[in-house]
Amino acid sequence: MRTAAVVGTGLIGTSIALALTRHGVTVYLTDTDESTARTAAALGAGLVGPPPGPADIAVLAVPPRRVGAVLAEQQARRLAHAYTDVASVKGRPERGAAAHGTDPSAFVGGHPMAGRERSGPLAACATLFEERTWVLSPSADTTRETLNRALELVASCGAIPVLMDSEAHDRAVAAVSHAPHVVAALVAARLQHLSADAVRLAGQGVRDVTRIAEGDVRLWGDILEANARAVADVLADLAADLDVTVAALRGLAAVDADERAQGTTLLADLLTRGLAGRAAIAGKHGASDVGCVPVRILIGDQPGELARLLGAASELDVNIEDMSIDHSPGKPSGLVELMVAPTAAPGMVQRLKDCGWRVQRFGAPAAHTPSRPAVVRDRTGVRTAA
Repeated sequence: MRTAAVVGTGLIGTSIALALTRHGVTVYLTDTDESTARTAAALGAGLVGPPPGPADIAVLAVPPRRVGAVLAEQQARRLAHAYTDVASVKGRPERGAAAHGTDPSAFVGGHPMAGRERSGPLAACATLFEERTWVLSPSADTTRETLNRALELVASCGAIPVLMDSEAHDRAVAAVSHAPHVVAALVAARLQHLSADAVRLAGQGVRDVTRIAEGDVRLWGDILEANARAVADVLADLAADLDVTVAALRGLAAVDADERAQGTTLLADLLTRGLAGRAAIAGKHGASDVGCVPVRILIGDQPGELARLLGAASELDVNIEDMSIDHSPGKPSGLVELMVAPTAAPGMVQRLKDCGWRVQRFGAPAAHTPSRPAVVRDRTGVRTAA
């Protein structure tokens, strides 16, 4: 790949352009808002304007409802030899492309499973897609050449390609992305009516649950509209579980001993299923992050403090599997949690203390859950990855 065109220079489009330019690809940027394209170019994402000839591939980084029209427009202009999109649903763009009479042989649907709460080119990052899943949904008409160009694009961004039927993709993201966003918004919406004293009690748990509710309202409205049926199905199942949970909690408050016992059983079942679902999420090394322990360090809220801590940790030759930060409300401090192997934790704690860091404690390892083989889904079904 020598040239690429990016149509739409928001977070995803600009991040793709930055990743490609880092690999020596000449990228051409266009956007309905030229100032946005100029901002992306100023960040080093490429050149503003169309390429002098057809680019090797064009990335349509536009909302799902616009993919079909933009694809038809850019194919008429001969912008590129191959085209892909980055919409978080695949069925609607595929149907839109057909409705606009586009050439399906030169198009393959795509969805990089990465993002941030912030939007726009200033939030972009060249490493946004590294080690992240990137779904490609070729149709029966997609040529091998088009698919190969898309695969090269994914590889240049450092992502992991997964071939998946568009309908299967939309059902999957309804469960793992779209419905969770709705739930996060529902939980966050309950907080706006709380008193200031009540909100002050919010810790990392509620911050984690509501984090994704900060997404762009118009973009998420478009996403949910495009995948409305699949999201509604997931939420209907969730609503049924909520009804059972409410009944269980009412039972715990009942006088009758049998009702309380049944409530206890139902809640235990829910919490157990929650643990199993959480364990199914792949961690850093392809399985759930099992066996790690948290090392918690209090740090001051001043520039460079977190970088200084991570620098000290790196000098200890300890691999950090994950990290989170819990800010102390109303105080100039925060709690950093570093997930490390149990064997490394005691020595790390002692050496950090020796260096003057305020180590709070380290916890117990996560319960072991047997890992499952990774799977790759394609148009023929599901196969276990080698």
